[in-house]
Amino acid sequence: MSEVTVLEGILFFPVTPFTADGSVDISKLSVHLESGIGAGAGGVFAACGTGEFHALGVQEFAAAVRTAVEVAGGRVPVFAGAGGPLPLARQYAQAAEEAGADGLLLMPPYLVAGPPAGLVAYVRQVLAATSLPAIVYQRGTARFDVPSALEVARLPQVVGLKDGTGDLDLLARIVTAVRSDPATGGRDFQFFNGMPTAEGTVLAYRGIGVGLYSSAVFCFAPKIALAFHRAVTAGDDDTVQRLLAGFFHPLITLRERVPGYSVALVKAGVRLRGLDVGGVRPPLADPAPEHLAELEELIARGSALLTDALPAGGAAVTAQAAVR
Repeated sequence: MSEVTVLEGILFFPVTPFTADGSVDISKLSVHLESGIGAGAGGVFAACGTGEFHALGVQEFAAAVRTAVEVAGGRVPVFAGAGGPLPLARQYAQAAEEAGADGLLLMPPYLVAGPPAGLVAYVRQVLAATSLPAIVYQRGTARFDVPSALEVARLPQVVGLKDGTGDLDLLARIVTAVRSDPATGGRDFQFFNGMPTAEGTVLAYRGIGVGLYSSAVFCFAPKIALAFHRAVTAGDDDTVQRLLAGFFHPLITLRERVPGYSVALVKAGVRLRGLDVGGVRPPLADPAPEHLAELEELIARGSALLTDALPAGGAAVTAQAAVR
């Protein structure tokens, strides 16, 4: 098994750019990746949810992961998505390993909701196709109970659990069970907040001992995302509340208006930043013009909040600079 990578800081989930004819745009992906890594990402999760894993063929997926590995150049670890129907999930896992990924984010199986024992078997069979370590993502059709989560955490290749259910009562019990278990307590096992626009639930997740989170906002407004992360980790409650009220909570309200906006708005934000990464693939839909205008206004508002938070005499941060 590959050496276990302990992640920290902002976790970058890049979008997957498409050209006008609908193919994956590797050159734009390279620019997007370099921008995120250069801004201070602690790890790259390529071709995952924000990267439209659900819409990528295996060859496209492999090209995206290979590009992420090449651009990262060992500066930060690169994890790649895998999931869906079992045979395809195994293919994606193998392709990720061949492309040089450091690990997998194992996402839910397609459509059907199996019992906990079936989910454990799914994880086992996908990981049997690769030697890569994996973070298991529970969300949608993949929901573990405490015994099955503990069974998965005991698998040598499983190095983390990412939660996108928002069920903090259940997750708190899973965290306690895993961290107190002799088979897992001594390992570098990590828990992640994987909720859409995770900043909105960071405080709640930190309350049960889950400090790591993925930031989709980092894709298009890295300075806002980094300022929030610094404030949270430093205990700067004033800045945290200012950014939640003025930027993140309104963004969540906008995101909830249309299914799929958790990805489509992020991709639109990258375009507003000046990098034409194309639109989303069906069944997702690009934001309506009025929602795009609202997103642009929100980014400007978040940038202004960073300026307002500067100490007297500090250098001004323009809205454009805060986005870039």
